[in-house]
Amino acid sequence: MSHCTICPRDAPDGQHVCPLHADEVRAWLTELPRQARLLAAFVAPAGRPAQGRLGGTGRAHAPLPVDLRVLTLLGPGRADALGGDDDGTVPILAWLGAWAGHIAYTYPSVARDAHGTAHVQPCDQAWPRQGQEWPRRRETITGWCIWLTRYLPYALTLSDVGDLHQQLGDLIHRVRDLTHAVPHRQEMAAPCPECDAAGLVRTDGQWGISCTVCGHHLEPQAYDDHAAAVLKAYQAKNEPAA
Repeated sequence: MSHCTICPRDAPDGQHVCPLHADEVRAWLTELPRQARLLAAFVAPAGRPAQGRLGGTGRAHAPLPVDLRVLTLLGPGRADALGGDDDGTVPILAWLGAWAGHIAYTYPSVARDAHGTAHVQPCDQAWPRQGQEWPRRRETITGWCIWLTRYLPYALTLSDVGDLHQQLGDLIHRVRDLTHAVPHRQEMAAPCPECDAAGLVRTDGQWGISCTVCGHHLEPQAYDDHAAAVLKAYQAKNEPAA
């Protein structure tokens, strides 16, 4: 086991983040295309979002026909995956493409020459694949999120995956501030097996269950086994004497 670069928890062998933070990255990549569609609803003056709280801060208002923050996030631009902190002016599509390019460049590509000798070198490019758009290589937010999700197992082995987590988290929270669409958190009945506090929650879009008190992370099956054991112990303790 290795140590997570984000928190004190252990990470699986060969990876640099724990299952909790890997789960967060996966969930954010799933959520981002939906949030982008909500942002697009703000582009038209007096537009109404498809979901989220009415009166979100991203709504178009006078005297400008649209909110410049929304245009910045949805517009064109360029980004550097390892270029430092984002000041809020990096477009979503550019940021996704930059990280896809960084991951693709570090991903080992193996080819053999005419003599049968294997050569390992970085991939030249990364392209999003989305249905019939391939091989036209049209870049979309959804396409890049699908690409990054598929290559996430490899990205977790990179030493800078902590930067990916931080930047993506900052981006998704900045978008949520505009759309006011926040994933629902369900409180679990059983206490945390690590700290015994009633802090276990399951967040929409995330596979695992985490404790808001100590940060302990559980797979769904592990939680089911734990909850069954807690219930059995409670029933045995409160069973009336014969």
